[in-house]
Amino acid sequence: MSLKYTCPVCGTPLGYKGLCWKCRSEQERDTVLHWSPEQVKEKQDGLVRNIRRLADMEDPELTDFWKLLGYRDAITPRIQRAALAAEVYYPCELYYHAPEDVRDGLIHALLSAENSSEASELMCCLAMQGDDRALETLLELEKHPRPWRKNLYVDPSIYAQCGGWTFDKEGQRMQLNFDTCYPMVKGEPGEGSPIRMGRMREDTCPHCGGRMVDILVLDGRDERLRFLGLDGILTAACCPNCVGFLDGPAFSRFTLDGGVEVFPSRTFDGTGKMDCYVRPEEYKALTENRFILGKSSVPLFYGAACEDVNTIGGFANWVQDWEYTACPHCGKPMKYLAQIQWDTLMDGTEGTLYVEFCPDCHVVSMQHQQT
Repeated sequence: MSLKYTCPVCGTPLGYKGLCWKCRSEQERDTVLHWSPEQVKEKQDGLVRNIRRLADMEDPELTDFWKLLGYRDAITPRIQRAALAAEVYYPCELYYHAPEDVRDGLIHALLSAENSSEASELMCCLAMQGDDRALETLLELEKHPRPWRKNLYVDPSIYAQCGGWTFDKEGQRMQLNFDTCYPMVKGEPGEGSPIRMGRMREDTCPHCGGRMVDILVLDGRDERLRFLGLDGILTAACCPNCVGFLDGPAFSRFTLDGGVEVFPSRTFDGTGKMDCYVRPEEYKALTENRFILGKSSVPLFYGAACEDVNTIGGFANWVQDWEYTACPHCGKPMKYLAQIQWDTLMDGTEGTLYVEFCPDCHVVSMQHQQT
């Protein structure tokens, strides 16, 4: 049965009159990007006045917070100090790179915590603040656990990962994300770009028989991508049908001349076989999308609070918890590279694909999360 309406911007068939969710999200984002300095200050002032509502996940404060952080990079020390004074520890991104006095307040609260729930929130906040004193505090708690540790599933070094870094047993810092972020945007037909999502391959998946796809190809020699430290091409290959049904991430190894080797994988149920649910028209949409690399960098949390933005670098919008894969070759945690929202490539699909890589071993991890 055909739907009665279509989106007036993109033509997507709809069961209601108006914009589709993607075009509506893009319109709202464009509005925020064009806020005047006075409008930004008004939102910041409102957040300070009603900071407790943020902890209770109330709107408009919660929505305004993510707009200020993700699209305007406008969470100020004044907001952070107000949050600390009100003992507001959610969302932890509030405290990203907070000043030293705020950091010291978080440390004091963490070392005074008596229950695991509060300690968990505070470790996330301290991870987002992320300086060397924050590292020293989390390292000390890992070496000498407090009583509440027995009620938590992971060590402080794992909590540090939510801030995009971690540390080893000697206290050596390992950076897990990049301090630069670029969006992938819709380009004109035939427009050149150093990135491509969805290039059809000749080989087929051993589990479902569907076509394998180079889900992400990027040329690190482009000036915008120099921050990745790749003097050549990274290719990440997987089966778009099975990547969400594997026992762990999908892995491939790239060579800087554009080559790629797909690692063997197992399905989550151990059978090794499944049906291919990706239809020919969906393969066509996936491999003919017009996404290109944006011309300018954006705030690090640009893609961290929305479901319609694909990004390179920065922070991810983890559907579940953050998850940094251990490199299957060297064992080190891999670096977060990109997020790909499946529904931006194939209508009606769900979840997000997170792409990570090991710069030393040239191994790529691709893992799927959804609600």
